[in-house]
Amino acid sequence: MGEAKRKTYAAAFKAKVGLEAIRGVKTVNEIGQEHGVHPVQVGPWKKEILEQAGTLFETKRGRKPAADQGEPERLYSEIGRLKMELDWLKKSPD
Repeated sequence: MGEAKRKTYAAAFKAKVGLEAIRGVKTVNEIGQEHGVHPVQVGPWKKEILEQAGTLFETKRGRKPAADQGEPERLYSEIGRLKMELDWLKKSPD
């Protein structure tokens, strides 16, 4: 017979099911049955959320250090280039 195709789930769906498992209101079997997934799959999603929860708040607020540093330098060089072109056009005879 043909091969069974593996079912893939979206990240948002996994997060929803995992968070429901973390809340602990329902059993893993109830959650699996309600969402149409195997109860064994709910455990790893729950574990992944708990492991990654600490990294959600690692980034600091404020200015982005690396991404914005090169931008002003690039803009100043562009201004300089355009100023030189303008000066050249002003000096050239019509």
